[in-house]
Amino acid sequence: MAPRRKFYVVWQGLSPGIYDSWEECQAQVEGFKGARYKAFSNIEDATAAFRGSYEDQATLLIAMANRKEQSVSDYSAMPDIRTDAIAVDGACSGVPGPMEYRGVEVSTGRQLFHVGPYPGGTNNIAEYLALIHALALLDKQGDHTTPIYSDSVTALAWLRNRHSKTTLAPTDENRTVFALLERADRWIATHSPRNPVLKWQTDVWGEIPADFGRK
Repeated sequence: MAPRRKFYVVWQGLSPGIYDSWEECQAQVEGFKGARYKAFSNIEDATAAFRGSYEDQATLLIAMANRKEQSVSDYSAMPDIRTDAIAVDGACSGVPGPMEYRGVEVSTGRQLFHVGPYPGGTNNIAEYLALIHALALLDKQGDHTTPIYSDSVTALAWLRNRHSKTTLAPTDENRTVFALLERADRWIATHSPRNPVLKWQTDVWGEIPADFGRK
């Protein structure tokens, strides 16, 4: 099997940029005092990271290192919880900061999708994008009955209004975040999803199954 291709972002080096081989990256950073660089598995993540900063990535890596392992809970004894549902959540290291979101099966904890991290986002945006992503995924599959859980009051309000309402200002750094947000707003404006969207009762049930475990 051929090795997976990597892309290297150089924030500080002889010539900052994105390189598709370690040899090219090494030539930019070797012997350069204060060199800052990082490898990514795909060009999209590398491009988004290069538009941000090394500090954004360092903040995210620290948060991920401190992440608690989420054990799969058995909700079968809790009749108020729909175990046939998808749970979604978002995370952001700093405001704004590197942002990501995901969706998991409530019954098994199996991850169905994970997007990000992208620099310059917010937690509210991440949680709204997670909701729209889950709705769009189920719609594409022709599934109009599976419920979706979110623990975000703000994301649920944006969904009811069929449009996001962030106070975050667009910048070059968060260009990818706003592209995702605009696409999500277009999708909900042109679709009428029928899947039940439910509020996860954190104070009663504990953390939502899609939680990133960074609290």
